[in-house]
Amino acid sequence: MTPAIAYDSPSRRRGFQIDSKYVAPILISCILLLGHFSTGMLADWRKTALCIIVSIVTEALFGYLTVKKMPHLASAYVSGISCGILVRSTEWWPFLVAPALSIISKYVIRVDGRHLWNPSNLAIVLLLLLAPESMYTLGFQFGNHALAAIVIWILGSVIIYRLKRFHICFTYMLCFALFALLRAALHSDMAFGPALRYEFAPLTSAMYQLFVFFMITDPKTTVHSKKGQMLVAFLVAAAEFVLRQWGKDWNIHIASHAPYFALTLMGPAANLIEIYKARQAKKAAQ
Repeated sequence: MTPAIAYDSPSRRRGFQIDSKYVAPILISCILLLGHFSTGMLADWRKTALCIIVSIVTEALFGYLTVKKMPHLASAYVSGISCGILVRSTEWWPFLVAPALSIISKYVIRVDGRHLWNPSNLAIVLLLLLAPESMYTLGFQFGNHALAAIVIWILGSVIIYRLKRFHICFTYMLCFALFALLRAALHSDMAFGPALRYEFAPLTSAMYQLFVFFMITDPKTTVHSKKGQMLVAFLVAAAEFVLRQWGKDWNIHIASHAPYFALTLMGPAANLIEIYKARQAKKAAQ
């Protein structure tokens, strides 16, 4: 992982620039290290290591089989760490299945060559639905240490801004805050002040840091237009509000893991609409 050095001329150095492919791995590694050393959020580092290894090996295998060359493994590393941090289980098999599902979905589920779901998000939702007795996820209640959260949010915001994806994060966080106010007002068993602190608490957790910086901003699974990306971020926050508020009446796992299910619903729907419009425009141009 070597920084790329750029020059205006042989005699003038502009300084070093990190290859954009390495930005996400660096950021998620910072979240992993800061989160673990401040809260001890990793239940077992060996399981996280297993997720990373499975993700990278699966990416290399499927990439070579489909395009006959070794793919760049940065995204596989990100998917592996995401699964390693978010998946919780006393058993070992979810740490094999989650990263494998995550990578395989990128190659199997495509429409017009485009991904529909964020890979790690889809893998987590599938396991929550299919094996809820064996697997759960890192909850937002686990670790709300202010200093670590501040460092990660500042670092992540600067990096995402430089990659021109901060509008997605900002829109989601703003909408989350507005819906948190509404959820606090709707609490019947808690005063508004404590309810408001409870509803805002998730934003300081590792769970939401991963969700905001990696899942909803994933370039491969977001729509192309800036306005469309902001609209989808709003819709994800709105769906999360509905699922968090009333999802427990349908399925306790849906309410407890509302952001994952909200993105699983809204992200692919937006992509399919954009793909359909592109097809219609292509037909009209012929």
